Amino acid sequence: MAYDDDLRLAHVLADAVESTTMSRFLAEDLSVEAKPDLTLVSDADRAAEELIRGQLSRTRPRDAVVGEEYGTTGRGPRRWVVDPIDGTHNFVRGVPVWATLIALLDEDDTPVLGLVAAPALGRRWWAAQGSGAWTGRSLTSARRMRTSGVRHLSDASISYSSLVGWRELGLRQRFLDLLDACWRTRAYGDFWSYMLVAEGAVDIACEPELALYDMAALAPIVTEAGGVFTSLAGENGPHGGNALATNGALHDAVLSYIGTADD
Repeated sequence: MAYDDDLRLAHVLADAVESTTMSRFLAEDLSVEAKPDLTLVSDADRAAEELIRGQLSRTRPRDAVVGEEYGTTGRGPRRWVVDPIDGTHNFVRGVPVWATLIALLDEDDTPVLGLVAAPALGRRWWAAQGSGAWTGRSLTSARRMRTSGVRHLSDASISYSSLVGWRELGLRQRFLDLLDACWRTRAYGDFWSYMLVAEGAVDIACEPELALYDMAALAPIVTEAGGVFTSLAGENGPHGGNALATNGALHDAVLSYIGTADD
């Protein structure tokens, strides 16, 4: 497939970062600061992104890099998008639900590759365009993922991160109505909600406010597993500032509750 070499590189990057992040997870001397947007950043976030950028500068010098901590560098038509630690608040509190997100965007800023590595959970998920979605510890030890076949909200399991942000979009009550319409509600949060959709363990995941680096790696994994990943306005991909991922069969029903296309 066209992106096999890039996918292998993404695994190499994740392997290298894992030793850095795991060595700082639960460290008593972890340095944590509040950024201007009041989100947290640790020395592990910065070290992990620096490591990825260093390796990409050597192996893909013509590609641009977009990262949460250091912005955009390079001008190539292909862009690597990196969130060194998705779930930093979990990381600094000792909650093992955090991951390194690595994505590649190619023509028309289309996400063609995504990898999510959650070493504290002992899990990794990945996909490349046309290659399906997979989970396992390595390329040679993996199982293919497919989204669920659930077709009705009353049978559906939904996961989200928190209620924060829905009020700002004027959607808090509509979101609560959606939760009430579903069979099961859990807040697994962050990347994990979307990976559970790809695995078929959860049917719906959504968040009201996200950045490109939060979503770029998630979108190809969900879609290659047979699901749909859009913004709340129904725009395909990770560029809409928020996210809705479903098994596909439920997508229109969920948008009827929290979609913003006609607002």
